[in-house]
Amino acid sequence: MKKNIFVSVSTDPIKDYEEIIKQAKFLQGKADFLHCDIMDGKFVPNKTYDAGLVSNINQNSLIMLDVHLMCHEPKMFIDEYIKAGANIITVHYEAFKNKEDIVECMAKIKKAGLLAGLSFKPQTAIKDIKIYAHDVDIFLVMSVEPGLSGQKFMPIALEKIEALDKLRKENGYNYKIEVDGGINLDNVNDVIEKGADIIVSGSFVYKAEDKERAISLLKG
Repeated sequence: MKKNIFVSVSTDPIKDYEEIIKQAKFLQGKADFLHCDIMDGKFVPNKTYDAGLVSNINQNSLIMLDVHLMCHEPKMFIDEYIKAGANIITVHYEAFKNKEDIVECMAKIKKAGLLAGLSFKPQTAIKDIKIYAHDVDIFLVMSVEPGLSGQKFMPIALEKIEALDKLRKENGYNYKIEVDGGINLDNVNDVIEKGADIIVSGSFVYKAEDKERAISLLKG
């Protein structure tokens, strides 16, 4: 039986606020999620959209919102993205000075009825994040360094995906594995074979003449 793969189309390549709203409307019913990349200029060099954009998308489209907070100390931002209408909120392991706050954030997101995600950079070891397997709904594996679109896929991500899939199977965990960065038709099948459930794509989809077909091709 073919595995059900979800595609979350990233906002990152789009710099125009109104264009994102337009694309959100276009993508509803075609993509599974809109991956809202939120950058604070501290955790990553770039600074992008905020909760106002997420709220605006939520009010103007029906697409599910996969909010990825690339923000320093994201604990202080959780409430505003819950209120804005996110369906998934993912925070970064490396963004927390006090790692005990990660569990608290996951619990708060879940209590609000959302899916709670934990992301980590390519060089972060699985041993550092696997202790949160009980707490998360989604592990987001970064296959590029967070913060800049258009980077090449880093093969080290395949090892991380495989390790998380093995951990899930051996312990009966139900979390999903999401992968973000440089994914295209040259590597998507490897990513899926290693255990990914959700594929994040920005440039590949937006550059395609037929975006709906591009999304379909990413599902393997």
